[in-house]
This record gives sequence, C-alpha cells and structure tokens, in this order.
Amino acid sequence: MHTAQKIMKVFITRRIPQEGLKILSQAGVCKVSLWDSDEPVSRAELLKGVAGAHGLLCLLSDKIDTEVLDAAGPNLKVISTLSVGFDHMAMDGVRVGYTPDVLTDATAELTVALLLATARRLPEGVVEVINGGWSTWKPLWLCGHGLSGSTVGVIGLGRIGMAIARRLKPFGVKKLLYSGRTDKSYAAEVEGEYVPLDTLVSESDFVVVSCALTPDTQGLCNKDFFCKMKNTAVFINTSRGAVVNQEDLYWALSSGQIACAGLDVTTPEPLPTDHPLLTLKNCVVLPHIGSATYSTRGIMAELSANNLLAGLQGTDMPSELQF
Repeated sequence: MHTAQKIMKVFITRRIPQEGLKILSQAGVCKVSLWDSDEPVSRAELLKGVAGAHGLLCLLSDKIDTEVLDAAGPNLKVISTLSVGFDHMAMDGVRVGYTPDVLTDATAELTVALLLATARRLPEGVVEVINGGWSTWKPLWLCGHGLSGSTVGVIGLGRIGMAIARRLKPFGVKKLLYSGRTDKSYAAEVEGEYVPLDTLVSESDFVVVSCALTPDTQGLCNKDFFCKMKNTAVFINTSRGAVVNQEDLYWALSSGQIACAGLDVTTPEPLPTDHPLLTLKNCVVLPHIGSATYSTRGIMAELSANNLLAGLQGTDMPSELQF
C-alpha cells in the first residue's frame, strides 16, 4: 500500500503570472493560498497567510523578517522570491530561491532606454509637444548629451552591468570604465578598463549604477560622489534605490553640479508624488520597471515556482541563494 503524499501549504504574497501558478497547481504537492491582488499584502494578512506554511513565494517589496518567520512556524522549508535582490528577507535556517539571470536582458534594455531618454531629454520633449511649446526650430532647444565619443562608467560589471555595456558600445562610446570589488576578465569583450571608483566618477560622461546593495554600497552616491562628477555628466541608477542619497542627488541636480539623472529605483518605492526630485525637469523617474516585459515576468514566475517546489521536496533548486 502506498502512503498518501502529504499536501503542503504554500502562501503567495501577490498575484503573479499564470506561468508560475500553473506549475504549482500541476505539481500536486501543495495547496496554494494567494493574496489575489496587484497591491501589496497588508502586514496582518501576510502574518495570517504564512501561518503554518511550508513554502512562501514573495516579492522584493515584501518585508520578510523574523516576525514573518516566527508566524510561519517550524513547517517553513523554503522562501522563493520573485526577484534578484534578497535584502528584504531574513533567511535564518530556511532555503531561499531567487531569480537571477532571467531579467538581465530586460533590465539592460531599460537602462539604455532610460539613459537615452534622460540624456536626450525625451520626456521634456513630449511635454512640450502636448503643451504647445513646439514652435519654430531653435538651434539650442532641447539639446542633450550624446553617447558617441563619450566615456561611460559602469559601477558594478556583473551580469546586468555587462549586458548594459554590450548594448552601449555600438553607440560609438570612446571609452568604457568600470569599478567594483575585482577586475573582470570578461570585460575585455567590451574593452572595459578597471579603474578606482573616484577615477570612474570624475572621468565619465555617463555614470551607470548597476551594483548590488550591500553595507559598502548603501549611500555610495552621496554629495562627495556627485561633487566629483562633471557638470555635464549624466547619472543613471537601475540597481537599488538605497545606493543613492536622494537629498544629495537633489542638490546635485538643482545646483547644476551634474546635468541630469534617470532613476528606475528609489527610496521609498513608490516615491511620494510631492518628493523634491519630481519637481526637477532634469530628473527622469520610472516606477521600477526594469524587468517589466511579458516574457521576462513569465520566466521569473516559472523559476520562482520551480525553486519553491524544489525547496518543498528537498531537491536541488534551479537557482538557490548560497549564504
């Protein structure tokens, strides 16, 4: 006689793409409880939903701390996050799956798009057309900064940083600098030059932040950092909001210390509509949409579901966080 397979409880903190839900439903090993909304689960509902769960599938915006782990109790085997970042989670004694690599291309594409939109003042141009500001041709009207012949500095030449560099080189970038913990042999593909951070910041026409959020990088981009940049330089951040001191960035932009900035990540998220950065024409802020393509989000959902199942069943995860 075969022993009936134990059905394990899984809590999902948000409505996710159907690709992930389909994998979980067809596996036959878990009963899924879902916060069926595009809006974040409340703290009370999170603590209630995770109680007794064997698995938790969460998002980057969910704070999974020791209170959540305690609420889940001893059944909890695995946390699977639909993200590359994992600093939103406490991970004591629990296996953790995440979704690296799959969003690399989408994030790199968005970074280049944001850089071009910011440097060439595209949002300002759209507003001028809508508001009737487009009149006769003017030699200096809406002039911005071009990539051809420029020096680009990438802070953090990991998977995403390298993908950004590959996409920028064909624009005729003259020199590509990068900084980080170590020299990268693969940087030769894009003729990348490993330099100290101060050199990168002071010599680059475009500074692109693509590093992980760590104690060393938190608040890295502060007043001292911006003071070393060229007055004509463009600053782009698609990594994590906390890497940037936003008060110092506002000062740099409003005082003319740097030319302009494009952000896909902020602190907090969402950024309050009355935030000073949103009053500046030379600051383009996007609502953290780096991975927002249909295909990428579907693949992320599949990977997070497969990570969750592997954690429940005690097998190897496709992408397990090692810590």
